Amino acid sequence: MREQMPVVANASYLDHAAVAPLSGPAADRVIRWNQEAAEQGDLVWPKWAAEVEGIRQTAASMINADLDEIAFVGNTTMGIHFVAEGFPWADGDNVVTFSNEFPTNAYPWMNLASRGVETRLVSVDGPVPDINRLFDKCDERTRLISISWVSFSSGWRLDLKPTIEEAHRRGILVMVDAIQGLGVFPFDTRDLDVDFVAADGHKWMLGPEGAGLFYLKKEHLSTLRPLGVGWSSVARSFDFDTLDWTPRNEARRYEGGSVNMVGILALGASLEFLTSLGTGPDGSAVGDRVIQVTETACDRLINAGAELFTDRTPGHESGIVSFDVPGSDLKAIRRDATTRNIALSHRGGRLRISPHAYNNSSDFDGLIEIIESRSLGS
Repeated sequence: MREQMPVVANASYLDHAAVAPLSGPAADRVIRWNQEAAEQGDLVWPKWAAEVEGIRQTAASMINADLDEIAFVGNTTMGIHFVAEGFPWADGDNVVTFSNEFPTNAYPWMNLASRGVETRLVSVDGPVPDINRLFDKCDERTRLISISWVSFSSGWRLDLKPTIEEAHRRGILVMVDAIQGLGVFPFDTRDLDVDFVAADGHKWMLGPEGAGLFYLKKEHLSTLRPLGVGWSSVARSFDFDTLDWTPRNEARRYEGGSVNMVGILALGASLEFLTSLGTGPDGSAVGDRVIQVTETACDRLINAGAELFTDRTPGHESGIVSFDVPGSDLKAIRRDATTRNIALSHRGGRLRISPHAYNNSSDFDGLIEIIESRSLGS
């Protein structure tokens, strides 16, 4: 895998939870698309369209979904908005989510206040959210729970199945923001019985920004009002001379018009790359390697004097590690790292690294040197 990641020649890239570098296969597909588009224009469009449908099948297989349950979206926000704006809310309904969610999984719900829908934020103390608090906020008017599979700040990976089961027992639907784990860890929509899922491809799926996935359980096609509709939303999508508002009986109705063709083709190249390495609904060699790499990172950070803000309980760990360096200027550490082509983030008053499966221990050397030199200097 490392041989197929061009970034390793230029940087120690530890920031996949922000924006990942393109995989080699994705980069190659962008270059080839550019040549095809410049030299052939619309003549090659049917070939692209067929390739996109093959990518849809790859994505569906990766999460054990049906082909007609997958739509391509421009970002996670778009997928969440399909649910937030398409759901048949009534005045007095509420949606429940955690207070430490990424804004993408908060603002679309808070924006519903003008329609009489309350967003209830559940407080989180420390890196591990309390699921009991989540359900304590629910009542007979709770229509939906929206949660992140993996926390962008702490890296805690939720055990989704019991949460979804309890929500359904109460008649509550579940939206999952899966961007910080999809493509790496096993995700089985059938086993989870999840209602809605959204994830952009520019993080752990190693694709470009602007190309992601939206899943909805097919029975909810009749629940959500179609949004962003256009020529591609209808059953007779290529009959441009006839106006017949009969929506597609599949998630593709949400794609509206022309899709980000080059982005989806590049995402597809990365998905095929990842699945060939071993990632899917039943298990993931890629995910196992991510855990191994991040365990190495945790050990080295602790030995360098860092304090982790990450719970590594087996089954809940992820590729995200947040940490503090007591007595040090964290922003200065990040600046030093950037000058040495070491990519990491500063989130929530802490530093955050998020290595992928292709990273190895040598990628941490420069960061550890910076932390140790800063600690000695203080």
